[in-house]
Amino acid sequence: MPSYAIHKIQTLDLPELLPYRTLRRPLAHLQQGIFVAEGEKVVRRFLASKWGLVSLLLTQEWFDALLPDTDQRRLESTDIFVGDKKLLETIVGFPLHQGIMAVGKVPSERSLADVAGSLPNPHFLVALDGLVHAENVGVVVRNSAGFGVDGILVGPTSASPYLRRAVRNSMGGVFKISVLHVEDLAAALDELKRNHGTRIIIADAHATQTIHEADFGGNICVVLGNEDAGTSADVEKVATDRISIPMHKSTDSLNVASASAVMLYEARRNRG
Repeated sequence: MPSYAIHKIQTLDLPELLPYRTLRRPLAHLQQGIFVAEGEKVVRRFLASKWGLVSLLLTQEWFDALLPDTDQRRLESTDIFVGDKKLLETIVGFPLHQGIMAVGKVPSERSLADVAGSLPNPHFLVALDGLVHAENVGVVVRNSAGFGVDGILVGPTSASPYLRRAVRNSMGGVFKISVLHVEDLAAALDELKRNHGTRIIIADAHATQTIHEADFGGNICVVLGNEDAGTSADVEKVATDRISIPMHKSTDSLNVASASAVMLYEARRNRG
């Protein structure tokens, strides 16, 4: 017998469905320690992870397609809400809803010392300094997972990778990589540098050293700065390297998400 509960719904007014009705208030979700995954690929990758599952909201068609491919133990004690596609479309107000969503539990935060102590040697980290757009953060997370980054440090001025749009744009990459939110990014980077021999590499459009000349070996942390202003002054003080991506035809820089793909690819290639 299944250990999950299936609820056929005609309304979204149930208290258990509040996270789905409040998609436009993602910060409130973070305060509750939950996140929302949406779309087939992201939900499937979430279910394939070990992250805590609270509930599923989907159409009957998606339930029938999803169930055979899902480890039944993953659904233990889970509320599964099944409704008509037109009902689910009312959540976002237009008919582009894919008909499959899930609510999960944000992983417990770990200390910097704990994360650093569990890193491989050599390690490859990314830090986010003032990335305010969740969509960009999600793409950076996806790129980081794709290029073998061991963990991501998120400064207090950056959007969280657990926001709905970040989770969506990560295409499930967020479930494959360690994320650490820190209150003082410069201090955290300095601790990594002093205690763990980590070189702090800033992506800087104005740096004279390019990615083709850079050494990405050893313990490194690549810092990606604000979409407009770049990295903060405090973070720049602890940097060991500043590296640019050479551009042509009077183009000054790339979008931070695109720049992260170039930078992290080159770092991974350089590291072998």
